[in-house]
Amino acid sequence: MATVLSAAQPAGLRARVGGFVALTKPRIIELLLVETVPTMIVAERGLPSVWLMVATVIGGALAAGGANAINMYVDRDIDAVMERTKNRPLVTGVVAPREALVFAIALKVAAFAWLWGFVNLLSAVLACSAMLFYVFVYTLWLKRRYTSNIVIGGAAGAVPVLVGWTAVTNELDWAPLVLFAIIFYWTPPHFWALAIKYKDDYENADVPMLPVVADLRTVTRRIVAYTVVLWALTIVFGPVADMGLIYLVSALVLGAIFLGYAIRVARNPEPKPAMALFGWSISYVVLLFGAMALDQLV
Repeated sequence: MATVLSAAQPAGLRARVGGFVALTKPRIIELLLVETVPTMIVAERGLPSVWLMVATVIGGALAAGGANAINMYVDRDIDAVMERTKNRPLVTGVVAPREALVFAIALKVAAFAWLWGFVNLLSAVLACSAMLFYVFVYTLWLKRRYTSNIVIGGAAGAVPVLVGWTAVTNELDWAPLVLFAIIFYWTPPHFWALAIKYKDDYENADVPMLPVVADLRTVTRRIVAYTVVLWALTIVFGPVADMGLIYLVSALVLGAIFLGYAIRVARNPEPKPAMALFGWSISYVVLLFGAMALDQLV
């Protein structure tokens, strides 16, 4: 188990600040915000006001950061036995558990107040519902008990598109629901690819991620199946949201590449092709949502 810093070895100010920032999982926040702003552009059919975009991004970042910090607080025991997470701030002792919990709750309260005050109540409720779902349904209930953990838990990561849409329209429609489904079906192949690489980590921590409890043939078949559904949903989004040629061509090409990576993993279920798929899955979201925005702006 990783060594925890003692009270006699206090971390410096820079390390402490870095520790609190790390609690929010900035890379995950970046990806969530990549979903939000293009969704706002599609909802607006053009460029929304700069202030509205900034306010929504700040609120979304606070909401996601709070949820991620609570996730680290709850998972600090298993983080200590996993190679991938052994240097997180609650494991090393840079941040104390009580401090992390207070920090996380403060972010959650701030997120709701900010979005309600500067965006609208519906967006605030959606953002906070995602936080609660991620913490109570995924982290506390599903993650350590069920193989379907990331499948159901992925719903929390799909909510930012709803927040972005309602920030502009103050209502939900079929288009944002299809976007929600896109991220929902993107999450399992994205995460299962990572879990293939870190299968031993999850096994040591007794976390029943699919690659731990099922043979790799089953895992890769599901990756391919979810990828096919994802590709179909991105095409369906075209007519549902009245998107143009730029988006439709991009969805077709990007989805074909995603499927190609998934099939490659199915043929060779080893860490190297799995991590290539994981890397592409991140680029895929950035490029797909970028194409959405470009389609509406051009």
